[in-house]
Amino acid sequence: MKVENFVKALGADFFTGVPDSQLKALCNYLIYTYGTDPKHHVIAANEGNCAALAAGYHLATGKVPVVYMQNSGEGNIINPLASLLNEKVYAIPMIFVVGWRGEPGVHDEPQHIYQGEVTVKLLDDMGVKSFIIGKETTEEELAEKMEEFRSLLADGHDVAFVIRKGALSFDEKVVYKNDNEMKREEIIRHITDFTGEDPIVSTTGKASRELFEIREAKGMAHKYDFLTVGSMGHSSSIALGVALNKPGTKVWCIDGDGAMLMHMGAVAVLGNIKPENLVHIVINNGAHETVGGMPTVAAGIDVVAIAKACGYPAAVSVDSFEALDRELGIAKAYKGLRLIEVKCSIGARDDLGRPTTTALENKNNFMEYLAEK
Repeated sequence: MKVENFVKALGADFFTGVPDSQLKALCNYLIYTYGTDPKHHVIAANEGNCAALAAGYHLATGKVPVVYMQNSGEGNIINPLASLLNEKVYAIPMIFVVGWRGEPGVHDEPQHIYQGEVTVKLLDDMGVKSFIIGKETTEEELAEKMEEFRSLLADGHDVAFVIRKGALSFDEKVVYKNDNEMKREEIIRHITDFTGEDPIVSTTGKASRELFEIREAKGMAHKYDFLTVGSMGHSSSIALGVALNKPGTKVWCIDGDGAMLMHMGAVAVLGNIKPENLVHIVINNGAHETVGGMPTVAAGIDVVAIAKACGYPAAVSVDSFEALDRELGIAKAYKGLRLIEVKCSIGARDDLGRPTTTALENKNNFMEYLAEK
C-alpha cells in the first residue's frame, strides 16, 4: 500500500513518534512532507513522550493525533495509556501506528522475538483495538476499518494499526546526512585501541554490530563486551550497575545520541553517583541512523553542558580523531566519571554483519569475564 493513501485514510494532520525501520516508508513520507515542522511532525525522545505530546495536541485542538513507533516502544506507552489516555481517566483518543518487529514466523533479531509475540496481546490488554496491515491489505479494507475506528475514537478510545514488514511503500527518495566527518565504526575502532581488555557496554543498533566485527577483525574475544541488542536508552544504566560493583575496573559505555535522549534521566543519576571508574562515550550523529537516519534533536543541544549540569566532573566534545585519541588517553588514566561526546557522520557500510553469538552467550561470556576481575 502506498503510504500516502494510508496517511490519507487516517485523516490526521499531526504525527509524533520514534522512528522504526519497519515504518521507514511512513517516516520518510513525514520528513518529505513536513520535515520537522512541530505543527505537524515531532520526532520525540521516547514513545511515552510521544503519547503525552499527542495528548496535549488533542486537548488544544480537539483533533485526533497519530503516534508511530516500533513495537518495542509499547512498553514506554503503557503508563500514559493506562493513567492518562484511558477512557476511565481522561478519554483522550489517538491512533497508534506500530511497526511489527519479530512477528511470529518472520525471522528477526533476538531482541524482537518475545516483543513480537506479545505485540497484539499488549494492545488487547490495554484496551486498544488493533488492525494488522500487510502487503495484501487493500485500501477498501483500510477505509472500512478506519470507519469503525472513528466511532471508537469519538468515544475517547485509542486504536492501533500494526504494520507488517513491507506493508507500506514510498517512492520518493529521502537522504539523511550531516557535516561531520568521522565514521562511527572507525570511532569505535579507536575506542577499542585504548580500552584494551576493559569491559565495554555498547548501545542498541549498529554500534554494537560494529563493535562485534571490530573484535573479530582484531582476533579478540567478545567476552569484554556487553552488546545491548534491545532496551534502547538503558546502556549507560547497565554500565553504571557494572561499574559500581567492579570498582577496581575501568568500565566504558559506548552510547548513541538517540539512546541517550530516550532515557536522559540516566545522565542525572550517573552525575549524582559519580562512579570513578566509568567513561561515558556518546557518539552523536544527530540521527536515528540504525533505523533509517531520521533526525534526533541531539544535533542542536549541548550534550557537554547537560552532563556537567547533571554533575559529571568532566565532559568534553570532539570532532576529530586527533582530539578523540587525546581524550581517550586522558579518560583511560582519569579517576572519575567522564563523558566524551564524539561528533559523527551518518552512515554505515552496506555489508555490516550481525553478532554470530546469541544474546545469552554474550551475557554468560561477559559475566564470566567480570567474575575474573
